[in-house]
Amino acid sequence: MKAALYARVSTTDRGQDVETQLVALRTWAERLGAEVVVEYVDQASGSRADRSGLRALLEAAHRRAFDTVLVWALDRLSREGIGPMVRYLERLKAAGVVLKSHEESWLDTASPVSDLLLAVFAWVARQEHARIQARVRAGVERARAAGTQFGRPRAIVDAGRVQKLLDQGLSVREVARRTGYSRATITRRFKVAQKSTG
Repeated sequence: MKAALYARVSTTDRGQDVETQLVALRTWAERLGAEVVVEYVDQASGSRADRSGLRALLEAAHRRAFDTVLVWALDRLSREGIGPMVRYLERLKAAGVVLKSHEESWLDTASPVSDLLLAVFAWVARQEHARIQARVRAGVERARAAGTQFGRPRAIVDAGRVQKLLDQGLSVREVARRTGYSRATITRRFKVAQKSTG
């Protein structure tokens, strides 16, 4: 079994040292009879998707450079939320790569229950997404009820000047050129058909 190790710390402050995870993972790999072929390390927040170590791991998994990934714990792989986590697990599974967690014995995507776990994770991700959308909608409705306007602010139009120019028979294009208002604004506000000349 060829294994990749993935370790991550958010910061080197407060005594966090990625080597602590790697030592434990190397020992575990030896007990599993796995040959460690590569180690990926990130010193970055787990809430960031642009980690170079994680990117390299996923690309190598796609090439089947190894068949197992060992992590200290699931939150070392990602803390972006359940949705991104499901996508990482599905990418590894699609590549035929097994993920095992040192601290979570239940997390072994080679086990018979892995499909069930992925289905549960995916369901939780959908519920989380739906809750976020519901909160956003509720916030928008509350803001609208309080009088907040959304979208681009409506242009302040000198209606008298525009109407006077239109009454002189000028085209919408010419009125727009003279006033600086857009043709769409003039057409919408004054309900006039645009003329192609003028």
